[in-house]
Amino acid sequence: MTASEEGVGEAAATDRLRAALPSARTAGLLALIANLQLVAVVAYYASLGSFPSTPRYVFYGLVWVNVGAYVLYAVPVPAGYGFPTRRRALAIATAYFGLLAFFAGLVATGVPERAVDARIAWLPLGWGPAVVYASEYLTLVLVPAYLIGYAALAKLVYITVLEASGSVVAGIVGLFSCVSCTFPIIAMVASGVFGGSGILAATALDVSYGLSTAVFLITVGLLYWRPGFRS
Repeated sequence: MTASEEGVGEAAATDRLRAALPSARTAGLLALIANLQLVAVVAYYASLGSFPSTPRYVFYGLVWVNVGAYVLYAVPVPAGYGFPTRRRALAIATAYFGLLAFFAGLVATGVPERAVDARIAWLPLGWGPAVVYASEYLTLVLVPAYLIGYAALAKLVYITVLEASGSVVAGIVGLFSCVSCTFPIIAMVASGVFGGSGILAATALDVSYGLSTAVFLITVGLLYWRPGFRS
């Protein structure tokens, strides 16, 4: 690659970064939304009669919701592609969302001979309130943070496929954003091997929310900018 081509590529990356930054009006709107969310957090826990013992879980959940909602609302879908291309991109993005939902435990097979159970789980705000539905054939755990976050990743995958310069690396990394589900399992196996005191399991559960949030943010960045994968 020549120096001029590198300069063009760097300029394009800079323009894309500048375009991603919010305007003053948008920044003000974001500040208003942040204040409203703070009020919502206080109201949510006041209605429950208790406050979270680990506030960072609420922060993690709201990061998923806010970043995911921003991607769904603000990231434009490129025009000018034919129906076959869009259909193929939609199929891939839908499969991607389905894989994330399955491995994160949002969708699972039902429990044989179990009566239908539908309830609301009052998890930390962002992760909850979650709708839980379990029947003989199907189990659904509709966690707001995961639903919005994975929908945002699926939209970015859809755009990536449309632009025909797909970031395979980002897609693979995205599959690991369900680490909050797999980490406790690994920890429980490890605790059984090394004595089973339960400390490892508790530590993994505590760390996994932060780690999955970091991976989610990295994946959003990779799928949006796709460094080294643009044609």
